[in-house]
This record gives sequence, structure tokens and C-alpha cells, in this order.
Amino acid sequence: MIEVRIHGRGGQGNVAASYLLAGTAIDQGWHALAFPAFGAERRGAPVAAFVRMDRRPFGRRDQIAHPDYLIVQDDTLLHDAATLAGLKPGGGILVNSARSAAELDLDGRVYTLPATALAEEHLGRPVPNTALLAAFLTLTGLLPVEALSHELGRRFHGAVLDKNRSLIAAAAEAVEADIWNEEVAHAAGA
Repeated sequence: MIEVRIHGRGGQGNVAASYLLAGTAIDQGWHALAFPAFGAERRGAPVAAFVRMDRRPFGRRDQIAHPDYLIVQDDTLLHDAATLAGLKPGGGILVNSARSAAELDLDGRVYTLPATALAEEHLGRPVPNTALLAAFLTLTGLLPVEALSHELGRRFHGAVLDKNRSLIAAAAEAVEADIWNEEVAHAAGA
């Protein structure tokens, strides 16, 4: 089972990102479940969303305490110890930031991407979720970015879809392909 925890703030598309990732996995023949957890329902409040994916059916519906991967949509949340808590040894952290992992003082498998800047360039809005998903899929090789593009087509149409597809192509191009693939194969039991 692959477990992903997404941290961000209200308005950044955390919940939508979890549903998009789960939908992409399901479309590729996986079993997947996505769900959010948040306190105050307001823009800017911390939000966490969870995604579980496996090749086999599963029944777990609890929050993810020990994720394989973290996607952090707002690097100011790194100051909260709960954001990085429980990451499995060798797990990967993808952070929306213009700063490097060293500048963020993070160790391990950490990759940064200026997803908000990419979103503003391609969407005209500071919503980093689809850029981070494309980067995550490219880094892991877990699912094809084209499958994410297909899933976006189920939710968006017209200019919004075109802009999001442009954004995910740019994000996928901006990261190194398959650098976390070895972890995925091990976690999937290969």
C-alpha cells in the first residue's frame, strides 16, 4: 500500500489534489481512497488530505500517521512538527517552495518545486495542487502524468482544462523523472 499525506492551507486545493490522485490511481486499475481532515473551515487554515493506493482491495479508512510520501503545498507549514511527523524511513517529501531542501533545512529524500509560481504563470492563480501532483507522479513513476491529464478532463473543461494541462506538463518537465521509483517498487512489494 502506498500512503500519501498532503499538507497545505485552505484554498490551495489540498482536498481536490487528494481526489485527483485517487481518481488517477483508480483509472489505472488501483484501489484508492482519498479523504480530508481540517479544523476551521476558512481560507488559509491548515488542511491535511490523505490518499491510500494499493493494487489489492483494502478497508483502512483512518488518517495516515506514517505516510510513504508527503506533499507540502505551503512551506510555512514545515515549522509545525506535525507536518513531517511519522514519515516512513526513506520516504519522500515534495515541497512547494522556491527554496532548496538545504535552504529549508530538510534531510532525506526532499524535492522542492516552485509550484505556486508555475500555477500563477499557467493558470493565473496561486493554486499549486495540480503542479505538485504532476511532479509527484514524475518523481515516483507511480502513475503516468498522462493519466492525471485524463483525470483532469473529468473535472474541468475548456480553457481551465487547457491551462491545467499546460501546468502539469511544465511541472513534470521541471523535476527529475523516477528518482523515487526504487522506493515505490519496494513499497509495492516488487
